[in-house]
Amino acid sequence: MEHEKRCSPHTLSSYGVDLNSFKQHLAKNQSDPEEICSQPKFIRSWIVEMLDAGMGTRSVNRKISALKSFYKYLMRQGYIEVNPMNKVLSPKSPRKLPGFVEKDGMNELLTRVEFGDDFKGFRNKLIIDCLYQTGIRLSELTGLKDKDIDKYDLSIRVIGKRNKERIVPITVDLKNSIQQYMQLRNEEFETGGENEAYFLLTDKGKKLYPKFVYRIVHSYLELVTTIERKSPHILRHTFATHMLNSGADLNAIKELLGHANLAATQIYTHNTFEKLKKAYKQAHPRA
Repeated sequence: MEHEKRCSPHTLSSYGVDLNSFKQHLAKNQSDPEEICSQPKFIRSWIVEMLDAGMGTRSVNRKISALKSFYKYLMRQGYIEVNPMNKVLSPKSPRKLPGFVEKDGMNELLTRVEFGDDFKGFRNKLIIDCLYQTGIRLSELTGLKDKDIDKYDLSIRVIGKRNKERIVPITVDLKNSIQQYMQLRNEEFETGGENEAYFLLTDKGKKLYPKFVYRIVHSYLELVTTIERKSPHILRHTFATHMLNSGADLNAIKELLGHANLAATQIYTHNTFEKLKKAYKQAHPRA
C-alpha cells in the first residue's frame, strides 16, 4: 500500500487499526485464522459485534474494505486459495449529505470577524481563506511549501492523495494575503532549519499539524455557524457547494478538488437540489 499504491500515512494507519481490530476479535473468540477461508462466519460475527457496539455503518464498511483489500493481497500472493470476503455482505449505510457553511456565514467570518494584525492573526485567517478559496484537503494545506505558490501565475501546486499533483488557481486577494503573511512570518522567525520550506507555521515556527489546524478552524466556525461538524473538511465541502450553486461546471469542480472520478463530486449536486426544493416550497403557490 505504501510503495505500490502510494497511500497516505493516514490511510496506512487506519488500515493498520482496522486489521488489528479483526485480529483481536479472532483472539478473543479463540478463532483459528486458517479456518476463516472456509468459514466466513468469523468475519460476519466481527461485523455484528461492531454494529451491536453502536459503531456506524460507514465505519464498519471502512473496516470491511480494509479486510477485503488484505484478503485480495493474500490471494494474489498465493497464501490462500479461497477469498472468504466473497461471501460477506457490507451493511447498507444511509447516504449522508456533506455539511457546509452558508455564504452569509463565510462572508461574515472573512470580513467582520477580528483576527488580529500580528503573525498569528494573519496565519489563522489565511488558513481559513486557503481552505475555503481553494477547496484543498487538510493534509494538502499542511504540506504546502513556499515553492508551491506561484504568485505570478496566481496558482498553487498541490500534492494530493496517492501523490497526485494538481494546480489550483487563487485570487488576487488571496495572493496579497499570502504576501503579507510571508512578510510577517519571515520577521517573526529566523530563516533556516528543517521547516524553512513549509508555507504555514505554528506559533513556534514549526510545520503545521492536523490538530492545530482543526482547533483554529473549529474556534472560528463556531462564531458564524451552528452546523454540527466544524472541521477543516467542512470548508472543502463549502467550497464545492458554493461553486456549484454559483453555476460552476461539475467537471471543473472535480478537477479543483482532485477527485479521481465524477461520482465522488456528484454528491454536491444533492445539496444544490435540496436548496432548489426549499426555494420551490417557499415560493410556489401550490407547493
